[in-house]
Amino acid sequence: MRPVLGYFGPAGTFTHQALRSITDDEAIAFASVREALDAVRAGEVRGAVVPIENSVEGGVSATLDELIAGSPLAIRGEIVIPVEFGLYARPGTELDEVRQVLTHGHAAAQCREWLATTVPSAQVTEAGSTAGAAAEVARPDSRYDAAVCARVAGQLYGLDELAYQIEDNPGAVTRFVEVGVAGPVPPRTGADKTTLVAYMRVDHAGALLEILEQFAVRGVNLSRIESRPTKTTLGSYCFSIDVEGHLHDKRVEEALEGLHRICPTVHFLGSYPRADRARPVVGHGFSDAEFDDAAAWVRSLG
Repeated sequence: MRPVLGYFGPAGTFTHQALRSITDDEAIAFASVREALDAVRAGEVRGAVVPIENSVEGGVSATLDELIAGSPLAIRGEIVIPVEFGLYARPGTELDEVRQVLTHGHAAAQCREWLATTVPSAQVTEAGSTAGAAAEVARPDSRYDAAVCARVAGQLYGLDELAYQIEDNPGAVTRFVEVGVAGPVPPRTGADKTTLVAYMRVDHAGALLEILEQFAVRGVNLSRIESRPTKTTLGSYCFSIDVEGHLHDKRVEEALEGLHRICPTVHFLGSYPRADRARPVVGHGFSDAEFDDAAAWVRSLG
């Protein structure tokens, strides 16, 4: 296994920016989330940074699906960065000269109002990535006048910043995860998150409620839940879930035991420190000490 990280590239994307927030070491860019995660499975890299959730667009379906598509992987950490876009052009280009804009579809959607208001006559074309858009605009013979991209991409390709923070939803963030091969769970910090995927045994009235009850009755809060198609039959779904807490918290451990009893399959995708280091609010009756006390009381009855 190479002692380097991989990431969903190319260089200059928000994923690259997230990677650089945790290391300045050599890293390998991959053209897709699937290729990045397959490289982890194959031992080509020791881990990979990929996007998993955006506060505006929601979950990143490619990552949610690919995490369970092959041999087991585990999330080792998360990174949250602000989603801030700028309009970048070749040196000498003025804002009122912009007629052709190139960017990724998600960036176009998140900057739609600003573009329509500020450069209303500009045609927006979608590219494979915001960094790729910046690279294209940097070419002297490019037919595109400007790219909507992250500042890191604009700087990487020597473009001028015509405007910054042009996103329509200030405060938007994207969450990334560092993924490695499955192994021992890191020690809990008290400010942890656990990710898993649960499958329904039979589709019936209350099937999702049965899954949710395993968390509710043990005081485990969910920070994300999304349905994903199982890719078997139409209408068959599994649920990708983030919970507040660590596998070794008694309330989380018992919730997973409950899921194992009622679900045909549960993929455990890791317990890891939260990026915001926020500690969950644990209600009365759900601390480890209270679980231990209750178990001791039951044993004393016999």
